[in-house]
Amino acid sequence: MESSEIQELLENQIPGCRAQVETDGSHVNVMIVSTAFEGLNTLKKQQLVYGAFGDLISNGTIHAVHMKTYTPAEWQAEHA
Repeated sequence: MESSEIQELLENQIPGCRAQVETDGSHVNVMIVSTAFEGLNTLKKQQLVYGAFGDLISNGTIHAVHMKTYTPAEWQAEHA
């Protein structure tokens, strides 16, 4: 699956999402900034992202996911 397809999937599934995606075969690295992460702990953020992948993990299209998740405020604080 192409990086652009995964980016589009995430941006369509997670409200207010901006995603950067890199793929290496079935391994995916994602960086996501979303207002949907407001008030969520790290585990809940990850669950939201995994939920967007749906069957892609269970059918083996995606084998491993490395993610960094940020609210817009967290992103701004880290990259200011």
